[in-house]
Amino acid sequence: MDELFFGFVSTFGLPVVAVSAFLSCLAMPIPTFAVMLAGGAFAASGDLVLWQVVATAYASAVLGDQAGFQIGRLGGATVVARLERNPTRAALVGKARRTVDRWGGPGVFFSTWLFAALGPWVNLIAGAMRMSWLRFTVWDALGEAIWVTVYVYLGFVFAERLPELADMAGDAAGLVTSLFLVAGLGLLIVRAAKRARGRRKAGGGLAR
Repeated sequence: MDELFFGFVSTFGLPVVAVSAFLSCLAMPIPTFAVMLAGGAFAASGDLVLWQVVATAYASAVLGDQAGFQIGRLGGATVVARLERNPTRAALVGKARRTVDRWGGPGVFFSTWLFAALGPWVNLIAGAMRMSWLRFTVWDALGEAIWVTVYVYLGFVFAERLPELADMAGDAAGLVTSLFLVAGLGLLIVRAAKRARGRRKAGGGLAR
């Protein structure tokens, strides 16, 4: 499967990067990590331009997340209820709801890269739970910057070992690589968010 998408990137270039990043944020079963790795590798070989790969993947991922958020915002309980008719989707929706309810914005942030499989469902639930659009957008944009940058640059640096790298990233779902690269940053962000939430509560609080 990964080799198939490598071929798509080789043949069609940036449009494949854009479409895969957008659709994966709507829970389509597309190995976008492999597409971004391939984009980085082809940038290393000179077939693509690195900043264009990063910009295309990033913009498409953010737009995909925005689409999911707006579906949740407009469809609300009706869309969620339909999804929950499927037991597998119901479990994912339940996890997403708990993530948004407990963590709010930081939950959105971590769902874009550390728990990427949950990301599309968090986007939907954040919209359905009426999270502030600005709050969602800021946390989502930060998270997608990490997700896209990690995979594209891994492909760029390790272009000659692309198949092995794709297998490793797929088996680990990106968790180990991302964790070592940005765990410290994530911890600082969570702590800052908790302190900010405590200050808001002490001052009377603000609506989510």
